Amino acid sequence: MRAQEVLTIRAGGHALRRIREAGLEPGEVALVPGAAGGAKALGIAGLDRAIFGEWLPSAPRVRHLVGASIGAWRFAAACLPDAGRSLAEFARLYTAQSYPRRAGPAYVTGSAREMLLELFGGRESEILSSAAYRLHVLAVRGRGPLARDSRWSTPFGFGLAALANAAGRRHLARFVERAVFHDARERPPFGEAGFDAFHTHYVPLSATNFHAALLASASIPLVLEGVPDIAEAPEGVYWDGGIADYHLHLPYHRSEGLVLYPHFTDRIVPGWLDKQLPWRRARGAWLANVVLVAPSREYLARLPRGKLPSRQDFATYAGDDAGRMAYWRAAIAESDRLGEAFLELARDPGRFPILPL
Repeated sequence: MRAQEVLTIRAGGHALRRIREAGLEPGEVALVPGAAGGAKALGIAGLDRAIFGEWLPSAPRVRHLVGASIGAWRFAAACLPDAGRSLAEFARLYTAQSYPRRAGPAYVTGSAREMLLELFGGRESEILSSAAYRLHVLAVRGRGPLARDSRWSTPFGFGLAALANAAGRRHLARFVERAVFHDARERPPFGEAGFDAFHTHYVPLSATNFHAALLASASIPLVLEGVPDIAEAPEGVYWDGGIADYHLHLPYHRSEGLVLYPHFTDRIVPGWLDKQLPWRRARGAWLANVVLVAPSREYLARLPRGKLPSRQDFATYAGDDAGRMAYWRAAIAESDRLGEAFLELARDPGRFPILPL
């Protein structure tokens, strides 16, 4: 496949003008978002390695990394000095997960804690003091029935939240509040409370709350346990940041510079509960300076099983961990083509069709 057939590029109006005038320069990039989405992120591992291991370091500057769930985990790895190696190790460990049949939230939560410790244990200060990056981790704080985690209140509260969200995204704010665990040196540039319906808490990241914040950011209700009473944050139970910010539709236009979005799809879905609501698609002025880079449909069609890895593969390959791991490793290996195509795009963006975002 030609590089132009591997990637889909979408850009907001301001970003498109900048690319046409001056090309796509790493020094222009001020912020990088990372979506929730579980194992889908493995399918763009090669794109991450090209961006964080080669392209962005070629033009050093302070950049903000804003992630929810696996997006936050990827970006914590990218903050380490050898980003390419750290991202590869993250993909390896995520792929190697293995669970017994009917593993409950306590078991899955314990495994996630162990993975975080293996990835980042003893290296928290390196991540939090990165000269190149400011890491910001998104989670949500439960309200109402989601303010606690129990056998009864969690499914009841999550069901009510889904119904409320279907009626209107603003109604979801009755069940969750956004929590931004931000680099202690600097808040994210979009950052001030009140930019949407969700009450937002800003909590400085520290070595004390680093692991709890990352765990909470990926704690899908009914799959993992909620994380209670995170140090330095308001009391309460914290859940997956993707509930409110699945693909991170945030006011990026407040950032001075371009926003480079390595994503696993070419659309931005605001919240996790919006996945089945096709009319809930991010648009508007917030995306004016965003450049979204995603695998093309042609690329996906040639992958094993014709799609990126996903969390549902645990069920598809139940009892066959070796088969699932082989499939995921094949998708990771194929993703090197995404990285190669991106570097070619950066050298000569005029050769690539860029669609409106």
